[in-house]
Amino acid sequence: MRDLVQNVYQAKDTETALNLLNQHQSEAKILAGGTDLIIQMREGNVSPPVLIDISSIHETREIKEQSNTIELGSTATFTDIEKHILFNHCLSAIAKAARSIGSPQIRNRATVGGNLCNASPAADMLPPLLAMDAMVVLKSKHQTRVLPLSEFVTGKEQTLLQVDELLEKIRFQNLTSNEGLGFSKLGIRNALAIARLSMAVYLEWDENHMCKNVRIASGALGLNAQREWDVERFMKGKHLNNSLFAEVAALLEESTMKRLAGRNTMNFKRYAVQGVFKQALDEALEGMDRRKDS
Repeated sequence: MRDLVQNVYQAKDTETALNLLNQHQSEAKILAGGTDLIIQMREGNVSPPVLIDISSIHETREIKEQSNTIELGSTATFTDIEKHILFNHCLSAIAKAARSIGSPQIRNRATVGGNLCNASPAADMLPPLLAMDAMVVLKSKHQTRVLPLSEFVTGKEQTLLQVDELLEKIRFQNLTSNEGLGFSKLGIRNALAIARLSMAVYLEWDENHMCKNVRIASGALGLNAQREWDVERFMKGKHLNNSLFAEVAALLEESTMKRLAGRNTMNFKRYAVQGVFKQALDEALEGMDRRKDS
C-alpha cells in the first residue's frame, strides 16, 4: 500500500488543503479519520498517488450554534458528536446515531464528513442528518457551494463532491418547541454493528396534535440513504394517533417490498422496517414531551 502513495501532505488549515486539492485534483484523496480509506487501500479498491491529511485542521472540527443554526465541522469525530452538549438533549438522536457506530476506537477516529462522503447505504449519520434537512458546505479554492444533503448523495458511494472540493461543514436548524427527532437502528450485532436497517424521524406538531411537518429518512433500504417522500406527504396534515402510525408502517412495508423486490433481505426488512420506524417515531414524540415538561 505504501508503494502506491507517492506523496502525503499534512494540511494545517483549510486554505492549504484547498490549494493542494486544486493542485492534484483527481490524483488526491482526503484523509481524515482514515477508518474507511485505509481499509479500501489495503484491499486494493483505491490507490491514490496523493493523500491530503486534514485531521489536524481545527476549524473543520468545530461544532457550534449561531442563531439557532448548528454547524457541524466535517472532521468532527463520532466521539466529538456523542459528547457534545448540543447533542445531549433535544438532539440526542444524533448522539445516539454517533454512539451506534463501531467500537470506541473507531468512534475516536472516524469523522462525520467521511461518513457522508463515503455514502454507504448503511451510513449511520445520513438518516438523522437527512431528517434534519441538513445542508452541506462544499469548498474549493475558487468557490463555495451549499447543497441539500438529500441532493448531495446521488447513489451507492456516490456524491456530488468534485475532485477539487472539500466538505467543510454540515448545517441544520436546531429544534424548537413542538419538534422532535428520533433515531433507530437494527444492526447485525450489538457491538461493531453495521446497520441492516436504520431510520430517523423528524416530527413537528401543532396545538391540535396535527402533523404540521415530518421528515423520515432511511438507511440500508436501497442503494443509498434517502428521504421517504411519499410517506411524509401522506402524514402531513393528519392527526397524530396510533391509527395513522399503523397506516404509515404499512406504507413503509409496501415501499420496502417494491424497493427490495428480488433481494434475499426483502422478507426480513419488510417487517423490520415497521418496528424501526415505530422506535424512531416514539423517540421523536418523547423528545417533544420532555421539552414541553421542562
